Amino acid sequence: MLIDSHCHLDYFTPAELPAVLARAAAAGVGEMVSIGTTLDNAAVVTALAATHPGVWATIGVHPHHAAEAEIPQPEVLAALAAPRRVIGIGESGLDYFYDRAPRALQQASFRAHIRAARLAGVPLVIHARDADADIEKILQDERERGGHFAFLLHCFSSTRALAEAAVAMGGFVSFSGILTFPKSSEIREIAHDIPPDRLLVETDAPYLAPVPLRGKRNEPGFVAHTAAVLAGVRGMEAAALADLTTANFRRLFRKAA
Repeated sequence: MLIDSHCHLDYFTPAELPAVLARAAAAGVGEMVSIGTTLDNAAVVTALAATHPGVWATIGVHPHHAAEAEIPQPEVLAALAAPRRVIGIGESGLDYFYDRAPRALQQASFRAHIRAARLAGVPLVIHARDADADIEKILQDERERGGHFAFLLHCFSSTRALAEAAVAMGGFVSFSGILTFPKSSEIREIAHDIPPDRLLVETDAPYLAPVPLRGKRNEPGFVAHTAAVLAGVRGMEAAALADLTTANFRRLFRKAA
């Protein structure tokens, strides 16, 4: 069984969702995580997880939305993560590529999410784009201030330096359809070298459909294509890669164990 560790099921209409979930099951994807991006949609992703077997949720504020409301207090975020099927905080982080929110607000929000993850005892799902140095700096600073917290670099497309720093801090790394793109040779090299106990796979659906489905709307079932490429990169059988990433998912997201 494969697990799509990061998708956005709330982007699919209620009428579309049963077929999307059925296609995922047919592709061998038994579970998936619907990711929160604003506090307004926290109730939506929580309800999706409560309604559909095999669906989990996280809650958080994407860095694109960091300026749309006050920075949430860590205690508020931690309380929203209390339901049984809410297994993480995020996605949060830094995005200096689009810069849709001032960087100072992105950083403040990121720190609030880190502290919430520590309070709730669940992992933080991190969005990192063109902000590697500040991501690493904040992760290290928050660890020194408050102690260990679990985290996942999702949809990895960053530098080897950030990957190695994350692993050194106990973090996990998830690979999306970007891994399958012809020009992603450096990402595949990093994926080859990540310790086996830190690997996950995802779609980031409805974005970033993998080869050979680029240009189509992505959906959780397509994670099988990314997993097949990752298995090849690692020199593993597809079934062994599925077992490995599922076991890693359970260790990271302990509420889903």
